[in-house]
Amino acid sequence: MIARAVGTDAGEILTVQRAAYVSEAQLYGDPFIPPLVESVEQVRRAIENGVVLKARQGERIVGAVRGQLAGTTCLVGRLVVAPDAQGRGIGRALLEALHEQVPQAQAFDLFTGHLSEGNLRLYRRLGYKETHRERMDDHLTLVHLRRG
Repeated sequence: MIARAVGTDAGEILTVQRAAYVSEAQLYGDPFIPPLVESVEQVRRAIENGVVLKARQGERIVGAVRGQLAGTTCLVGRLVVAPDAQGRGIGRALLEALHEQVPQAQAFDLFTGHLSEGNLRLYRRLGYKETHRERMDDHLTLVHLRRG
């Protein structure tokens, strides 16, 4: 079940986010990536100031995604699925629900690391196209994608 997150979901969403991003941190050799050092208060503010969707399995939150409208573009961030729930279409369902929740957006922008092949495959299957790459350091290049 996918629904809008509320402020009291912040702690559980942060727990899922941290669990989901551990593999990314290992992939890039950086334990201090922003999703791992974000605070509960920052997640709560994201819920209050944008569109944050959560996916539930029973009583447990197993995934989330954020969207923030900037003009006519929805900036997509923090698509996360609990490691034990990955591979079941939850990430896809969250992104599709976000597209529906922000119908006024003419485009959706997101980014991921160049080594994150699973993420890139998902985004491309959902109609996202690479717009550019941004080299952050020796170990990380961000791949920016847009769905128009």
